[in-house]
This record gives sequence, structure tokens and C-alpha cells, in this order.
Amino acid sequence: MQIHEHELIVSKEDLDVRNHVNNVRYVEWVQDMAEAQWVLKSSEDIRQHYYWVMISHHIQYKAEAILNDTLLLKTFVIKSQGVKSTRIVEIYNKSTHKLLTTSETIWCFMSHNTNRPARIPEHINTLFS
Repeated sequence: MQIHEHELIVSKEDLDVRNHVNNVRYVEWVQDMAEAQWVLKSSEDIRQHYYWVMISHHIQYKAEAILNDTLLLKTFVIKSQGVKSTRIVEIYNKSTHKLLTTSETIWCFMSHNTNRPARIPEHINTLFS
């Protein structure tokens, strides 16, 4: 299993009216992490032929993050079958190692040529295993 990690520092733009990270921001980070690993692992040629769409998303908020917290985001694929791939994203407070958020998202592999789902080829699966 390939784990992709990224650090970020919570900025003022990430906060809601309670001065905690806005829940919508976590969802954006989940999408950003999936896209970042896809771009990192796949070639330009592959990306010209295929893309992913989110079809199911479950997120669990366990603890809050505030301004200037350093967060560690981790993502990895736990299952790929047919046209679907299940990805986990975990977000931690880097200094306390506390798990703040977990998400499980099902992505559908799509063909640019047809704009329809496409079976995930083995060479794509191996990029994340």
C-alpha cells in the first residue's frame, strides 16, 4: 500500500465562525489529497485518458484543528475492483499525533474518451498498491 503524506499549517481562511477548521475545508483537503497522489503516481499520458469522480463519501470528525496547527494528512487506497476504488484519508495534528478526521471515499475511474466508467487496469492498481 502506497501512503501519500502532506503537511499543512491551518490558515485564517480555513476557519469557520467558531475559529475552528471549517468542515467543508476537510472535505476539500480529502479531494486535494486524492488528486495529489494521482498526479504524483500517474503519467501525463494516463491522465489524458482517465480521471476519477467521487461517488460516495463518508467523513468522521473526531477533534478540532485551530489557527496555526500543523496538520499531517495521509492517504492510501484500501481496495480497487472493477471501476471503483476506495481511498482513506486521515488527518492528524502533527505535534500531538491526535487523529482529527478520517474519511472513506469511493472513487469511480472514468474514461476521457467516453465520459463513462472504465474498468481499472492492473497497471493503474499497481500505482497505489
